[in-house]
Amino acid sequence: MAEWVAVARVEDFPPGTVRTLEIEGTPIAVFNVDGRYHAIEDLCSHEAETLSDGELAGDEIICPRHGARFSILSGQALSPPAYEPVATFPVQVERGMVLVKDDRWN
Repeated sequence: MAEWVAVARVEDFPPGTVRTLEIEGTPIAVFNVDGRYHAIEDLCSHEAETLSDGELAGDEIICPRHGARFSILSGQALSPPAYEPVATFPVQVERGMVLVKDDRWN
């Protein structure tokens, strides 16, 4: 069973920022978009570039290598050269902490 992993305290994670972590070998980027938290796998599906190094544009992240856009809400690839989505992960806030888990194998 997947466990919730602490990302950051809410007060240390302002809107428009990203935090990264690794859960069992999977890099994960957690974004704060206007006080709502979303998590995706932190690797572009086109060439395994770190997405969290890209530009956050609303609820999209732009890959820094080739400019592919991904929805941080659904993980969908929104523009070439990426065509495959990236994984998304559940996020919750509990007792002032932002938590994420990789529940893909449950």
